[in-house]
Amino acid sequence: QVQLVESGGGLVQPGGSLRLSCAASGFTFRHFYMSWVRQASGKGLEWVSSIYSDNTYYADSVKGRFTISRDNAKNTLYLQMNSLGPLDTAVYYCNAHVTVVGGAFDYWGQGTQVTVSS
Repeated sequence: QVQLVESGGGLVQPGGSLRLSCAASGFTFRHFYMSWVRQASGKGLEWVSSIYSDNTYYADSVKGRFTISRDNAKNTLYLQMNSLGPLDTAVYYCNAHVTVVGGAFDYWGQGTQVTVSS
């Protein structure tokens, strides 16, 4: 059974930091392209960051503030978020993606709420 379980969200003041985690199970984690995607209230999904092997990618809105990483031995994805601002308030989702011959697989976590407010 595939599971992605996010944790680490919460309420933080502007300028603060949070570290999100996504614990994966039920699939071969190291083979998957992993991403963080967020959704602010009333808005659509916004891609935040992705990682595959040693390659990392960031949306312009978070570049220089967020750091994505993964521990394949622990089947866990991370997102270190620094210098947080109100516009970072959203539900953050973990996504696992792999393309195989004949199709692709996408898995999603349930999300973790990040609220940046004073």
